[in-house]
Amino acid sequence: MVQVDYHRDLKQVQSDGQLTAWLSESNQRAPFDRLAWFAGLSEHCGLNPLIAVAREGGDITVLPLRGDGGHLHALSNWYTFRYRPLASRPEGLLEALARDLAGKARRVTLSGLPDEDRSVSRLEAAFRKTGWLVRREVCDSNHILPVDGRSYEQYLVSRPGKLRTTLKRKSGKVETRVLEHFDAEVWNAYESIYAESWKPEEGSPAFLRAFAEAEGKAGRLRLGIALAEGAPVAAQMWTVEHGTAWIHKLAHREAAKPLSPGSVLSAALFRHVIDVDRVDLVDFGTGDDPYKRDWMEVVRPRYRLDMFRAGSPRNWPTLGRDLLRAGAQYLAATAKRG
Repeated sequence: MVQVDYHRDLKQVQSDGQLTAWLSESNQRAPFDRLAWFAGLSEHCGLNPLIAVAREGGDITVLPLRGDGGHLHALSNWYTFRYRPLASRPEGLLEALARDLAGKARRVTLSGLPDEDRSVSRLEAAFRKTGWLVRREVCDSNHILPVDGRSYEQYLVSRPGKLRTTLKRKSGKVETRVLEHFDAEVWNAYESIYAESWKPEEGSPAFLRAFAEAEGKAGRLRLGIALAEGAPVAAQMWTVEHGTAWIHKLAHREAAKPLSPGSVLSAALFRHVIDVDRVDLVDFGTGDDPYKRDWMEVVRPRYRLDMFRAGSPRNWPTLGRDLLRAGAQYLAATAKRG
């Protein structure tokens, strides 16, 4: 017998031994899959959680959701590299969740889904099988570097010539430090640098600082700072765990751009995670920024699933627009062939 539960109060989750254990560091090998991450999104980013849970015997599957009003979304935001169901046994339990959600929502939208682990394919199949109309599309990209046993110097040889020339010319003009713990002074420098960078306003500085402090305590933080003539000009936040280095944040002062401090600091952090931490993979998160291609070697798609209950009148305008768009695309393709 499959049991399906929903939790809006994360304190209820913390009092559930099986669920807390499943969402802990012991079972989830990335920060975006853990209860602490969801709690941070709720506390600092104003997201309204709805943790959907299906269980059968010792198996458990969790779909972290947010929202109300009949339209649910993934419990994630711009800090989340990728979103996925957390399943000890996806077959059957995902279908049970999809079937039960039909009584809770008219529409479910999940973005940032990977498929290298078949997350998007399994979710799409589960929702289709239980009567939902499903729209699947690519919504983002994820740049990664498989290290493949290389040293940093071996990796550097494969980088574009322009980047290698920049590093050779500028490295002596910038001092870099890589910390494996949280440092309040360095973090304050990061926030100051970010405020003078090309980046948009930070979405939730409190969330990011709380996450950095927690990762520092766990020994997973890699906090980089670059200085020119003793003044901080670039800063980056990475974390490392289970063979993966995650690049969370990077920024440099626009006034220091001629020194290329961001590139020099990135090189120092790549050297650290490859030669010291000996990671297998470096993940640069989402977004197709051109500079990521200088450092990364593989691009993976990220998907959005939009699931609708056809019987809900509130879905009909959206479904109608989709039908008209599909018809127009079909006619255009037919005319082109003819």
